Amino acid sequence: MKINLRAYYPVIGMKENAVFLGNGSFCLAYRVKLPEIYSLSEADFEKIHEYWHQAFKTLPAGTVIHKQDVFLKRCFRGDTLKGDSFLSRATAGYFDGREYLTHDSFIFFSWPGNRLFNKAAVINPFTRIKKQAVIEEENSIRFFKSAVLDAVTYLNTTRGIQLAALKVEEVEALTNTYFNGFHQGVDTDIEAKQEELKIGENAYGLLAVNSERCFSGNVSTSRIHPRFSMGEISFHQGFLDNFGLEFPHDHVVNQILYLDDRSHWLSMLGKRREELSKSVRFGTQNKVILERIEQILSEINRDDQARIIRGQFNILYWSHKKDQLPEIGGQLKGFFKDMDIKPYQPNGSELQRYFLSSYFGFSSGFSNEDLYVGDLRHALCLWLNNTAYQDDSSGIIFNDRLQNIPVRKDVWDEAKKRIKARNFAIFAPTGEGKSFLANNILRQFFEDGTRLVIIDLGGSYSKFALLYPQEQVILRYEEGKNLGINPFYITDTQDLNPERIEDLTGFLLELTASGLKVAKEQQVALKKILLNYYRATPSGHSLESFFLYTKKIAGNLEEKLGVSREFFNADQFLHLLSEYVENGIYSFLFESREDQTYRLEDKKLIIFELDEVKDNRAVLSVMLKLIKSAVQRTIWKNRSERGIILFDEFAKQLKFENVLESVEFYYQAIRKQNGAIGIILQSVNQLPETAASASILENTQVIYSLHNEKGYEALRRRLNLTAHDLNQLHSIRNNLTGPRKYTEIFIKIGKQSNIFRLEVPPEVYAAYLTDGKENQEIMALYEQHGSMEKAIIQFLNQHL
Repeated sequence: MKINLRAYYPVIGMKENAVFLGNGSFCLAYRVKLPEIYSLSEADFEKIHEYWHQAFKTLPAGTVIHKQDVFLKRCFRGDTLKGDSFLSRATAGYFDGREYLTHDSFIFFSWPGNRLFNKAAVINPFTRIKKQAVIEEENSIRFFKSAVLDAVTYLNTTRGIQLAALKVEEVEALTNTYFNGFHQGVDTDIEAKQEELKIGENAYGLLAVNSERCFSGNVSTSRIHPRFSMGEISFHQGFLDNFGLEFPHDHVVNQILYLDDRSHWLSMLGKRREELSKSVRFGTQNKVILERIEQILSEINRDDQARIIRGQFNILYWSHKKDQLPEIGGQLKGFFKDMDIKPYQPNGSELQRYFLSSYFGFSSGFSNEDLYVGDLRHALCLWLNNTAYQDDSSGIIFNDRLQNIPVRKDVWDEAKKRIKARNFAIFAPTGEGKSFLANNILRQFFEDGTRLVIIDLGGSYSKFALLYPQEQVILRYEEGKNLGINPFYITDTQDLNPERIEDLTGFLLELTASGLKVAKEQQVALKKILLNYYRATPSGHSLESFFLYTKKIAGNLEEKLGVSREFFNADQFLHLLSEYVENGIYSFLFESREDQTYRLEDKKLIIFELDEVKDNRAVLSVMLKLIKSAVQRTIWKNRSERGIILFDEFAKQLKFENVLESVEFYYQAIRKQNGAIGIILQSVNQLPETAASASILENTQVIYSLHNEKGYEALRRRLNLTAHDLNQLHSIRNNLTGPRKYTEIFIKIGKQSNIFRLEVPPEVYAAYLTDGKENQEIMALYEQHGSMEKAIIQFLNQHL
């Protein structure tokens, strides 16, 4: 059989996604967007099945629906990953060339030129091709097109399925690619010999479900996923998902439906039932078919919305190694056997015919002998309803769960399509990689232009920060020394706006009121004193300077500022403040006369390391107040700039009751900013069950969880996770041995959740190490070279 596509091109005309074919058929072509693999629950599969049924059940008799899913092996291109930093380049090089499976899903609604029942097979559909034809939309086509558009509009209102009209060039590319055997970079020939189908260097095989005889058992919308289910945890996959992305070879899945007239098939099935009833004793196969027909008739009579269809499911597969083809076919047959389905394997001319008729323009040409008879609901169980992990246009790079290919997820959501608040939380026990994950997220945010303020009690971020010496500053608390932050410092009077006075008032009240609610009168009084202090003191502003000024005017506040003792107790205020000035026990915290905060404003990455103060309630409380002052003048100064504040080792800070309220302030204030708050906890139970904690969790809409052998019930309860979220969490599996080490992460963005992986190149792994001998060795090399990049490179050269 010889095909000359140039002389007998199957497409004779197109208008947008409307395709006119040389065999007289009219077709509307769409690309299908489906949910990500592993993201669907049993109930989700049921919903999507119902969406398809609802959309198709009213399409006119004679409609042919062809869903085609194309799975092709490709090599990942590292240059698609943005970024020119040391770690970005390492990541791009590490994944460059990695093989993975792509997935494109299409659906074609055809209105055949001949809508009669096909009794005989057409050996070569190209013999029908017309070189020229008048392209016009007759009345029946307009009616068909209107019905299809109604179905597409409905599907596009669902949460699971989106259809986008194909462009002319996409239809042409798909046609050429199909008859070119999906080769890349070359045009080649179809060699249809007696026993085989060969296109270019590839040999092809096909398996089909084309008769009621193929079904021995029942079908369903989904089934238990054996790899991720255990005990009471039931992780579901689509009924035929083994033929999709989980089958790691080049292949095409064709799901074809002929929507027929209900009354015609009721009559035909009734006659067929009578015939089989007479011969049921002459073979077990007759009994199976009779039972199937009885089931179909029962469903039709019981359900007024039941729709009779003829259908076919087939899988085209190929390999450039001819001897590998039986092995691939054997794997597919094993999947079919597992589902009690016995497929048909065409050979020779039948294989060639099945291949040609599985082109979307020829799918109306299958004969009755090539199609099983069933109802629409049954047939839709044989559809693939998920796709590969989808890249967002921007975001943080993780890895997909199936092939460890980089996948970008937008956890910021500038347009707020998925989340209203960008705050995030990371949950995992000690040793599961919380800080490693946080390093990965924050580093990418930072390289994308986001300002970071990290409040760290564990020393987990200095190594990655040292890769950016000009843009970072690490402020480390040491006993008896201050952080160099002077909240009172101003460069000129323009800094003294109402917002600044409010901030300083709040800061002083937090130092002196011990968390008690302060009367409005006292707040107003303190604002008046602050304003007068700055007017009377042209320079040298500091807490001690303010203390001395207040002490000086304390006796005549009412006469000088109109502040009566009833509203403001100056003696009490000065007594409480004396701990932080002159020879007070915490005076060292405020000794600096210069303001490092002002210099911090030019830094994109600010790390406060408070490890040495984590057990000192009073000092930690003051440190957090000073940090709040710095944050207000850096990360919140420019609202157009993205900023993230991270509290690491958060549970250690929560030992002190006033810390939670302090953090809640950040959550309330961040709403007005272009920013996000992040917290890291070993368990959600480390957050006390208070109104403040509930507010924090309610405003946390991006959740990361790593493996937890103790379970996830508390996480489910406190975060209102779904049953499928819980199944996903229980399915987490890490692989920390072999050449491709990775950890798995549950990520929930708004209502969307899935399991991702984190696999990084050696350079990134070295940059994220937070403790141990290897970390010490890298830090020693850094001290030697003064360059973290050189230190990591030398470390890897010595160990790899």
